Amino acid sequence: MVSEALVSVLLGLGLSWAAAHLLPHRLPARRTVFLAGTLGTLFGAYLTHMALGPGHALPTLAGAATVGAVVVSLLLRPTRRRLVLSPSGD
Repeated sequence: MVSEALVSVLLGLGLSWAAAHLLPHRLPARRTVFLAGTLGTLFGAYLTHMALGPGHALPTLAGAATVGAVVVSLLLRPTRRRLVLSPSGD
């Protein structure tokens, strides 16, 4: 479980770095992104480990990466462009 936690932290940091590098204009401060990604992967690893039990390292890490990606995606803000609707309702 300890090695899964360490690897999930590294996954969270890598995921957060990639998101902060690719979408800096749509995310809040880097500290928030890194914290959310790391805590998301830790929670995902814990949740998946408790659901599957010991001995399933790769599925546990896949679950950690999935939950971490979902948590980071919740931080995304909309772009500055707004959709303009015509007054006629078309």
